[in-house]
Amino acid sequence: MHLAVDGRGLPMSVILTPGQAGDNPQLLPLLDQVAVGRDGPGGPGNVRGGCWPTRPNSHPSTRTALRHRKIAFTSPERSDQIARRAAKGSRGGRPPAFDTGLYADRNVVERCFNRLKQFRALATRYAKRAAYYRTEIIIAAIVLWLRTGLQDTA
Repeated sequence: MHLAVDGRGLPMSVILTPGQAGDNPQLLPLLDQVAVGRDGPGGPGNVRGGCWPTRPNSHPSTRTALRHRKIAFTSPERSDQIARRAAKGSRGGRPPAFDTGLYADRNVVERCFNRLKQFRALATRYAKRAAYYRTEIIIAAIVLWLRTGLQDTA
């Protein structure tokens, strides 16, 4: 399960893939599914702000794609990428910016996974078909959004 969450830890987009599928190829399609409302005229836009994926997603092509979308990317560099850049010498360029304080906010995603696992059908995966399981995830996400909405008004 690949999940995009907002700053409050509420799910905004989900993609299901087989267990052996990598995380990096799913990042951009996951972000394409997110539409964020904007203040003022115009319809919803794409993700603006930041993206805090895991270390495997820190591929240079991913960084470039997010830079073109004007999305701030905060993830540590993998050791092989550091070595490749060092081997190039001065042509390797500067290391990408990494803010440990911002990266610490990544726990919001983990907390969202934990909140979704509180739903028994999701934690034990009663649904065997991917379409049914994704439907259960969406229903659980709606419940989480409604709970937050009720807490905000109280």
